[in-house]
Amino acid sequence: MVECDVLLVGAGIIGLSTAYHLKSVHPELEILLVDKLGAAGQGSTAKSAAAFRCLFASRTNFALADSSAEFYRHVQDDLGFDLKLRWAGYLWFFDESGYHKMLPVLKDLSNRGFKYVEYDESELARKLDMRTDLANDEEAQMMGLGNVYKGIVIPKAGLIDVDSLVKFYETEYLRLGGKIQYNTDVKELLVEPRSPLGMPGEPYFWQDASVRGAKTNRGVIKAEKTVIAAGAWTAQLLDPLGIECFVKAKKRQIFSIKAKTEALKKLLFTKDFSAAGCLPFTILPKPSAYIRPAPEEDALWLAYADEFPRAFKIEDDPEPEENFYQYGLYQVLVKYFPQFTDCQPFSAFAGLYEINTLDGQPLVFEENGLMVAGGASGSGILKADAIGRIAAALYEGEEYASLYGGKAFKVSDLGLKNRNIEPEKLVI
Repeated sequence: MVECDVLLVGAGIIGLSTAYHLKSVHPELEILLVDKLGAAGQGSTAKSAAAFRCLFASRTNFALADSSAEFYRHVQDDLGFDLKLRWAGYLWFFDESGYHKMLPVLKDLSNRGFKYVEYDESELARKLDMRTDLANDEEAQMMGLGNVYKGIVIPKAGLIDVDSLVKFYETEYLRLGGKIQYNTDVKELLVEPRSPLGMPGEPYFWQDASVRGAKTNRGVIKAEKTVIAAGAWTAQLLDPLGIECFVKAKKRQIFSIKAKTEALKKLLFTKDFSAAGCLPFTILPKPSAYIRPAPEEDALWLAYADEFPRAFKIEDDPEPEENFYQYGLYQVLVKYFPQFTDCQPFSAFAGLYEINTLDGQPLVFEENGLMVAGGASGSGILKADAIGRIAAALYEGEEYASLYGGKAFKVSDLGLKNRNIEPEKLVI
């Protein structure tokens, strides 16, 4: 049996950030981070789109994402740890009605000092060799595709190398004296009475009990505090204890197209929107499929976060679906960008998003000696640093967490009992 002060389950990006910040605040704690895989960040973290943005309608989301992005900038520019940040920006296409709905949000952000650049449809058509008006395309109309009325570029956004970010948190956590144990599969959480009486079958309902560690494939690990950051697998650990976390899993797929033709190379390496030398992360108007540039591999990643009727389902090794590209993404993308005509993916991968079914925002809460950090709903990379700091503050019993840059964030805002989250209008 292994004993420690804190057992942290899950070495994805949120688990690593939480471990790092907790160890930074409490270097004396013996923290053991475990993961069922053989290395850090090899689950859903490794299968993300690896991008970040600071454009959110919700002030909560803006604070989480903006402070995380600034920390990543600090890591690269000041600490000299290369995260391969590329400030390529986000390019968001809107049809006319969508643009007018978003205008108040954009004006509010502008009043708070957030910068964006607006392009009209003719500029976008010229710069990107794209089709913006699909009104006379019968197939496009049948598919319900929207015209591109405006494009909004958010400069404070871009691309990041996930492996490098994972390596930073892992390296720094270990440097501070933290411990990691890989290939450790948590089978169930260990519940014990706070004042055991030595009776068989404890604890009983009349006893004051709490989570005191976990049973794993490598034996029992006992801890004063257990923290779950297991992503899409969180509910599998919490459901047997009757703890509701509002986290379910959905598969997300990314297909990579090689920029073999001159037209695709021109699109990928456009210099018209930023100094990064590549296309911004680009979101279509309707449906919101997206193009994620991958200039380091001369490719463009294509994806769409489908909802209904995509099942909530746990898959340990999710596989991309050929028809999802052939009859889905391809049919949509080629209408706006003829450059993709006859293109087939040279690679594809799929991962699981941990969807917070309550409101799609992160969760950080504590119940019966158990802490939970997650529910990022596809924005784990975007907000990981802030979530880790908030989780560390919850452990300390602090009312407020200090995000990078000094902004105070009320810990209970991401909890369940006193949750205070504004609706998010900018969802990809």
